[in-house]
Amino acid sequence: MNTNIILSGVGGQGILTIAAVLDTAALNQDLFIKQSEVHGMSQRGGAVQSHVRISDKEIFSDLIPEGKADLILSVEPMELLRYIPFLKKDGWLVTDSEPFINTSNYPEKDDLFEEIKKHPNHVIVDATQIAKSIGNSKVANMVLLGTASAIIPLSEDSLLEAIKTLFQHKSEKIIKLNLEAFAEGKKVAEGITNLAANQ
Repeated sequence: MNTNIILSGVGGQGILTIAAVLDTAALNQDLFIKQSEVHGMSQRGGAVQSHVRISDKEIFSDLIPEGKADLILSVEPMELLRYIPFLKKDGWLVTDSEPFINTSNYPEKDDLFEEIKKHPNHVIVDATQIAKSIGNSKVANMVLLGTASAIIPLSEDSLLEAIKTLFQHKSEKIIKLNLEAFAEGKKVAEGITNLAANQ
């Protein structure tokens, strides 16, 4: 088993939290993991991306080569498109539909979606709206992780335990909110083929 995941978004959207959940869940399953991350501008709104590589064998590089990503998971649709060259032919795209408009020439939303839909394996989720409906827009990242969990070869139990571990220093309410966001995202993903079955 070998899975390459690129996470993308902008500062403040919880990209590195998703990476930490994946890392913790993989270690819980005694898998090998490598992760690298790139921060754009340090303030909120700068581009952030992370490469996460998970395998049952030793991994030697923490960077994913072009054309080798099984999944690009993005908390922002335009940021998703930056990394399309990394996607494998049968790879998956999962993104929030809500744009983070931080530039005057931001493309039209419909144009972004048209580009994303050129790829057969894509899921566009209104994750921000789902997160708001359960109480906090900041958990949109966990909604997206729940959606993508159908195509990530890690067990649901290990992912849920990882979420609990990462938020254990917060209140019980915050833990519950993140678990609920994950569960709501999982509902969106019903019917998506599990990537692990194809490995």
